[in-house]
Amino acid sequence: MFKRTAQFIILLGAILTVTSVNAEDVLAYLTDANGRYTGPSVEECVALMDTDKNGFADVFEVRAFLELKHGIGYEKDVLDRMEASAKGTSCSTPFAKELYTN
Repeated sequence: MFKRTAQFIILLGAILTVTSVNAEDVLAYLTDANGRYTGPSVEECVALMDTDKNGFADVFEVRAFLELKHGIGYEKDVLDRMEASAKGTSCSTPFAKELYTN
């Protein structure tokens, strides 16, 4: 699940980095003449995001990486929801807070 999410974030970042894009431009940017992907691997990108070197990039590290690359406030709504879930503040039911905080 995390690997698929990381791949999506990396691909989304690559797409949003290229201005005035169409599908063919993006495909040409991300592949070589044989159609093979030439960008950084998922593992390389996760390693760049993993600032505490614990082997994975949590949502807080992903946000820092994306904001460093694309500017403060990048995908704020999406990342706010992900952080709320990670902090256990996304569920407003009082009895559930104990489940999220342990």
